[in-house]
Amino acid sequence: MEVAIMAVTKVVLSLCCVGACGLAVYLYHILWLVPQRVLAKFKDQKIGGPRPSFPYGNLADMREAAAAAKAARASARRSGGGGGGIVHDYRPAVLPYYEKWRKQYGPIFTYSMGNVVFLHVSRPDVVRDINLCVSLDLGKSSYLKATHEPLFGGGILKSNGEAWLHQRKIIAPEFFLDKVKGMVDLMVDSAQPLLKSWEERVDRNGGITDIKIDDDIRAYSADVISRTCFGSSYIKGKEIFMKIRELQQAVSKPNVLAEMTGLRFFPSMRNKQAWELHKQVRKLILEIVKESGEDRNLLSAILHSASTSRVGIAEAENFIVDNCKSIYFAGHESTAVTAAWCLMLLGLHPEWQDRVRAEVHEVCRGQPVDSRTLQKMKNLTMVIQETLRLYPAGAFVSRQALQELKLGGVHIPKGVNIYIPVSTMHLDPELWGPDVKEFNPERFSDVRPQLHSYLPFGAGARTCLGQGFAMAELKILISLIVSKFVLKLSPHYQHSPTLKLIVEPELSVDLTLTKV
Repeated sequence: MEVAIMAVTKVVLSLCCVGACGLAVYLYHILWLVPQRVLAKFKDQKIGGPRPSFPYGNLADMREAAAAAKAARASARRSGGGGGGIVHDYRPAVLPYYEKWRKQYGPIFTYSMGNVVFLHVSRPDVVRDINLCVSLDLGKSSYLKATHEPLFGGGILKSNGEAWLHQRKIIAPEFFLDKVKGMVDLMVDSAQPLLKSWEERVDRNGGITDIKIDDDIRAYSADVISRTCFGSSYIKGKEIFMKIRELQQAVSKPNVLAEMTGLRFFPSMRNKQAWELHKQVRKLILEIVKESGEDRNLLSAILHSASTSRVGIAEAENFIVDNCKSIYFAGHESTAVTAAWCLMLLGLHPEWQDRVRAEVHEVCRGQPVDSRTLQKMKNLTMVIQETLRLYPAGAFVSRQALQELKLGGVHIPKGVNIYIPVSTMHLDPELWGPDVKEFNPERFSDVRPQLHSYLPFGAGARTCLGQGFAMAELKILISLIVSKFVLKLSPHYQHSPTLKLIVEPELSVDLTLTKV
């Protein structure tokens, strides 16, 4: 009997050893050999990059460079801080590893994170071809899809192919110019609580006050997207925005295990937090859906599509929730951050603030802002365009070769993730001139320069559908603020760009306000 048990035990152990060896070989193949073959195809084209390590690729180098940059920022703040000496080039602080590699390997190089291969592209001819490519074979990067799933799910921001095309057909018409013109009055109404609150604070503090503007601007932008697209006021949607903000923070750092293995449901503390927030946001959105009326807006278009598609209830609900979350995030967070950067720059450059204020007074002549007057605000438009050049909300345009492609003469194997660093394209002196790191809205006085290298709203077929909506919202808010207040950069302001899905002020934007 004992002999039989021992024999069975040996067989089981042998099978376990064989299974473990097989798993190790499989993981080595997936995590090392496959990406090495892809990197070899780029080396054959004389495209190099930093040497990866098993099994995490170049992740250790990236973390080391980021930690060094963070320590340097902290040291600089301890020794000075304040708003003086602001440098608009945030790349050494936010993306130090890309700057290091670009200097070593040129405008096109490869790197890897785990088993995912990336092609970093800042060469204008390749970027132009990406911009002109309308093929569904060039889709949105799938890297971080597992990490970001609680926030975006299968909505328009992350989907590809026919699924993306279907969602685009539903959402795009809601942001056509004629629809945006009809939203202007709602946008103006949404700005009134902010203006009234700031006026009261200035009056209470003897005609001058310091304000951290970020939260107030987020509230304005959230109210705009709620009223115009979902038919609810900010008060009703406030909890959703707060939860989505928390969710953004929870998924802002890569979940390397999930990206390498596809294991999205490992019960880490961060995963559990993200999925709990996702459940709460889902519940709140579905409650708004139940309360929605017959208004013709984006929500009604999404609901109509879900109700007429031949899918189950759960899939229809996922479609509704994922797209509502995507619009809530894209439609309010990035616009609010751009407005904060724009007001910071106007506080730093009073001569441009005066020009914008004079233009608003001349165009509006004491009447409320409307779609007609918005079109006449040329100086304000240039200021916003220059803000988007220096501080684009999206740090990258990310794409993935869903099939083998050739772009700008470069053969790109299937599965490779292509990252275009927007700030690098926007700060190229050969494209924008020697004053590229300075705030100079005059560079937009003629036809928009460098069409294919100006990427604040993305590139190609995946260009942001809501850019007209965002520009109208920004023009309304900033024109109303500068017509009522004189802005100066507060002595408490510390310049602190940081990347949390989008590039935002880590330590808020502090302005000193007086009434005009």
